[in-house]
Amino acid sequence: MGVKRSLQSGGTLFILLANILIVLSTATNYWTRHHGGHSGLWQECNHGICSNMLCQTTLAVTGVCMALAAGLGVVGMVMALRILCHQGESLRGQTTSAFFLCGLLLLIALIGYTVKNAWKHDVFFSWSYFSGWLALVFSILAGFCFLLADMIVQSTDAISGFPVCL
Repeated sequence: MGVKRSLQSGGTLFILLANILIVLSTATNYWTRHHGGHSGLWQECNHGICSNMLCQTTLAVTGVCMALAAGLGVVGMVMALRILCHQGESLRGQTTSAFFLCGLLLLIALIGYTVKNAWKHDVFFSWSYFSGWLALVFSILAGFCFLLADMIVQSTDAISGFPVCL
């Protein structure tokens, strides 16, 4: 297996991990902890009793960006798998773009949520929130893996016509 295939395989693994973390982070309600309970994007739990959150603009934007990032991550992973199976070589640029756009959506969601809750004295971020940040890192790493693999393909194509004399 060459460098290009190794980078594409690594990028596919990174986006798989990112997708798992995005879904886990979005679906759970452990984004913040506070005295007596915890809350997430959809529910707030106090003393063991969970209730739906009231509609807040920041939470709505965060939830929508997380859901879009999850969808885009899945689409990008399908394109990456097609490239690995030699059926979608023309999808190289779109796959890289999907991974970076997924990362951008995660960044928007997480920064918005951070700004909303960073200055509350009795609120602490929890594991669902940090899973989202880890998914951001994996998404960006997947994008760079496919970007480097694409650069290898382009440079190989560019020099393939030149005669090499050693």
